[in-house]
Amino acid sequence: MFMVAPSIIILGVFVIYPIISSLILSLFKWDLLSNERLFIGLANYGHAFGDERFWNALKNTVLFTVGFVPGCVILALILAVFLNTRIRGHNLFQSIFFLPAISSMAIVALAWRFLLDGDVGLASYWFRSLGMVVTDPLRDPDSALLTIILVSIWRWAGFNMVILLAGLNTIPNQYYEAAEIDGAGSFLRLFKITLPLLLPSLSFVIITSIIGSFQVFDQIYVMTKGGPMFRTEVMVYYTYYQGFYCHQ
Repeated sequence: MFMVAPSIIILGVFVIYPIISSLILSLFKWDLLSNERLFIGLANYGHAFGDERFWNALKNTVLFTVGFVPGCVILALILAVFLNTRIRGHNLFQSIFFLPAISSMAIVALAWRFLLDGDVGLASYWFRSLGMVVTDPLRDPDSALLTIILVSIWRWAGFNMVILLAGLNTIPNQYYEAAEIDGAGSFLRLFKITLPLLLPSLSFVIITSIIGSFQVFDQIYVMTKGGPMFRTEVMVYYTYYQGFYCHQ
């Protein structure tokens, strides 16, 4: 009991207590300026479930998760397997791929926002010089969310790559040598040795990516502010908008 007490305390203070506090606060109408709280029961939930923007934000969040998690995990796995071959200059490539992960998401989103701008963006200039028709993907309702997904994958793939690369380094080389002696090719070694033994690291990456995708906010706020036509409004941005801009 004493051995697990520190973990239980940390879990209670930083996980259980915030969850319970949030559930209690959801039963009140709280004016942050006057610090007055009025108990309204489940009225907040009724308002949310009756709001079309709530369901739209939930749908966009699910779409973001469906696009971001597989794309980020697969790209990170490809990069990790590629760098694990110890190619020449692998340390340099690892640093380059990891560089976006140490940058602020707000700065990354702002840089991509200007880069993709249909009027003054560098990408627009390049495409125009090639004689191509240029549109702003962040102003197009059909491509805005996809663009944010791709930017998010670019931002987080390097971080997940490092975790998977650490997992790959724990796999003993004897397994690969034995498989190679038995005549197993690279494809078979990947699915029979690498992926099964990498499952703990892979599971961690998948779970944290899912959690992060449901918490997406920075890139939405900086790049589109939920637009165009609410196509990129996700749950966290919807909550932020309801909390700071809507007065019931």
